[in-house]
Amino acid sequence: MLSFPMNRRSRDCDGSTRRDFLKVGALGLGALSLPELLRARAQAAAAGQSVKNTSVIWLWLSGGPTHVETFDPKMTAPSEYRSTTGEVATPIPGVTLGGTFPEMAKVADKMAFVRSFAHTNSGHGGGTHYVMTGYDDRSIDNGGLPSRPSIGSILSRSRGANNPETGMPTYVRMNGIGADGPAFLGAAFSPFDPGGQARRNMSLVVDRTRLDDRRSLLAGIDSANREADRSRLMEGLDDFEKQAFNLVLSRSQQAFDLKYEDPRTVDRYGPGLGQQLLTARRLCEAGCGFVTVNYGGWDMHGQIANAMNTRAPQLDHAVAALVEDMSQSGLDENVLLVISGEFGRTPKVNGNMGRDHWAPLSTLALAGGGLKMGQVVGESAAKLDVPKSTPIGPQDLMATVFDVLGLDRRAQFINQAGRPVYMVEDGRPIEELV
Repeated sequence: MLSFPMNRRSRDCDGSTRRDFLKVGALGLGALSLPELLRARAQAAAAGQSVKNTSVIWLWLSGGPTHVETFDPKMTAPSEYRSTTGEVATPIPGVTLGGTFPEMAKVADKMAFVRSFAHTNSGHGGGTHYVMTGYDDRSIDNGGLPSRPSIGSILSRSRGANNPETGMPTYVRMNGIGADGPAFLGAAFSPFDPGGQARRNMSLVVDRTRLDDRRSLLAGIDSANREADRSRLMEGLDDFEKQAFNLVLSRSQQAFDLKYEDPRTVDRYGPGLGQQLLTARRLCEAGCGFVTVNYGGWDMHGQIANAMNTRAPQLDHAVAALVEDMSQSGLDENVLLVISGEFGRTPKVNGNMGRDHWAPLSTLALAGGGLKMGQVVGESAAKLDVPKSTPIGPQDLMATVFDVLGLDRRAQFINQAGRPVYMVEDGRPIEELV
């Protein structure tokens, strides 16, 4: 057996287990070997099932970003409700963003801002579970484990844990988010985490010469078998074995390393979050289907204007660079950027000049994915407390992402009780976007 170290096995605080090894001959997906997985995907394509290769970059603003100071400043509201950072105009007539987002405002015509996104769980863990999985779970804030798989894990289960052409993991987390794991789908569909030892291990343990010898030996054995098998079945099987070797020998791991990127592009994105989003873009180009990036620090209970002036500029610059880059390169047709957090903030500024947890109106923006951009979807009430228009919930966001990824919204998987359950039950794609 050839082992290709991909990640150190460890357990996160949310209970999800990371993948250890990509093994040619035993990938760790239950009974599926890597060639069998590839064969299953080819059979799915032959049967007319979706094998879409679109991707999602999910930018998570952990802590609960204010919906007011980000994408719905509503300067017509009373002073204790309106944005404390003012507003900035966008190319979309009549649409403004919070005053700390001048660069995002310039590319707003390439984005969509949902001002009626809402749910019912204002806990950090519970709200995260709701948005990441489409399902509420009140036990999460009391130490419970995620009961539903994240969208990234569902995609990994549906497409296979690795891209069949490049070997790139289907689901990558740049840094952890609560409820971003596979739940009852199983550890094989956990996100690949390139941090720490995992990144250092992304190299072949077996010497390339020895690996070529093993591949030659396999080819010789299969050649002998084909001579004895006039049905040409072995020839077909051999194609999958070769593809399995090609995955291990691919150069897709270079997507994680910005030294292979044009330095001018690296400078354009900027440091910190910018480099993470640029890496996420490169991963999608290399065949990754779902990448999560966590940019935290949004739990602003006091002095929200000062906090926004500190936290927002890096987000503003990095997102604007990614959106503009995707538009210029045409990636906006195949890559969807989602910007969200676990909830919004209270519509009325508190006594500490901050805002508290508030799920009834939450933060959501999108870009690309072949969807209709350059618009505001939905409307908030006069005091920014609830949607004035029909609420858009986590299940609707989930259904929209499923459509972009080519996932069946009526797909069912077996849960921990041994029963088939739908991944999306009542959500519908956001009508204005599709």
